[in-house]
Amino acid sequence: MKKFFITLALLFAGIITLSAQSQFEGKWTTIDDKSGKPAGLVEIYKDADGLYYGKLVGTFGPDKSKVGTMIVRGMKYENGELKGGKIYDPEADKLYYCTIKYNADKKQLDLRGSLDKRGLLGRTQTWIDKQ
Repeated sequence: MKKFFITLALLFAGIITLSAQSQFEGKWTTIDDKSGKPAGLVEIYKDADGLYYGKLVGTFGPDKSKVGTMIVRGMKYENGELKGGKIYDPEADKLYYCTIKYNADKKQLDLRGSLDKRGLLGRTQTWIDKQ
């Protein structure tokens, strides 16, 4: 009986972890910092290597030249957030360190792009759930 409860507890913990990780996956609307209007649509997915990536799959403006660009690269799920990877800013044509947190109350992602790994020198952007 004790083994049954231990197995059940481990199974339940695994389901919670998988559910928490999957909240990052899907399509997210990016918001232009200057205008406050929707700018693009990024699809975040977990790759076979176990890391998370995000590709620009659409834009809300006339310029479609960046569609297909990998925006989020090599993020690892750790302690309820994605970290350890990079985010690409297509406007500046630069890569930055990145941390992504899921805001369950607002169903949005808070991304912190920074020059340093600790996130001290950078800015935060919000992406809205498109599902």
